[in-house]
Amino acid sequence: MEMTLRWYGTNYDTVKLWQIRQIPGVHGVITTLYNKQAGELWEQSEIQALKKDVEAEGLKIAGIESVNVSDAIKAATADRDEHIDNYIKTLENLGKEDIHMVCYNFMPVFDWTRTELARKRADGSTVLAYTQEAVDAIDPEKMFESLAGDTNGSVMPGWEPERMAHVKELFEIYKDVDEDKLFENIVYFLKAIMPVCNKYDIKMAIHPDDPAWSVFGLPRIINNEKNILKLMKAVDDVHNGVTFCSGSYGTSLENDLPHMIRALEGRIHFAHVRNLKFISPTNFEESAHLSSDGTFDMYEIVKALYETGFDGPIRPDHGRMIWGEVAMPGYGLYDRALGATYINGLWEAIEKTNQENRP
Repeated sequence: MEMTLRWYGTNYDTVKLWQIRQIPGVHGVITTLYNKQAGELWEQSEIQALKKDVEAEGLKIAGIESVNVSDAIKAATADRDEHIDNYIKTLENLGKEDIHMVCYNFMPVFDWTRTELARKRADGSTVLAYTQEAVDAIDPEKMFESLAGDTNGSVMPGWEPERMAHVKELFEIYKDVDEDKLFENIVYFLKAIMPVCNKYDIKMAIHPDDPAWSVFGLPRIINNEKNILKLMKAVDDVHNGVTFCSGSYGTSLENDLPHMIRALEGRIHFAHVRNLKFISPTNFEESAHLSSDGTFDMYEIVKALYETGFDGPIRPDHGRMIWGEVAMPGYGLYDRALGATYINGLWEAIEKTNQENRP
């Protein structure tokens, strides 16, 4: 595996590349052109400029998160094919720049949903959190407004103000899109882009829905083992793969995370590793990565990745805000650096144990 950290770019991230470079074992970043809207073409010159910034600090781009899929593609509106054409050209430009992994999602309207961005824990740290009761009590058009005060001045991915200003219109275009139709639309999209993915060896890694159930009545289809295996079978190409996010699949306590990893052997191209602490099945908060701080056995998750031969980029996912840091919620430096070191330690221990047990 290749340990990385997510980085949003020079003009958008409080974390600096030179700081990332000093985290032991981290040699690459997962990044994006954060100023690009879904459906827009990424020019090769823009990708080259991004690479230059990263490589100047002794790091590499290990993958892109995300080349966002537009709602026109997800909902199959009149602009779908034009946006897919831009997506194909963007993938071609990434391939020409030797970038071979793209994380994306197919969630309608909201790329992820939390009801708190700064829930205070007993130790004084703050974390992202979710309660179904809060979602049930709020008008979806006011969702962003309810969280805006806790963003620390950051533009949250998938919650850009210009996008949230059109929430009502976004809901309207999905009014006739159920789970079956959404699945048809993602298969249409994947089949259209597979030729360029094969040409440039670009591995598409779909991110699971977060949380793993319907929010505001919107369809969810990438949320459990049955559904993700269905998608892998529908477009049975190794370049159609998965971002295994333990925190997103883990929002449903019905998901057996190590078992899912083993069921997806060979199709996991990217991994997000984080822990959650459940207060109830629909009330959870994000914890430190350490197993004992949350609900999941992180050793078993990392062990399953190791035993299935996972060799792609991996990153610690959302961290706590600790030690007085002010940053994009979930994406500060300190706790993610601790998470990267912890995951690297688990991997080393598992690797050495396996070597010792070989005949």
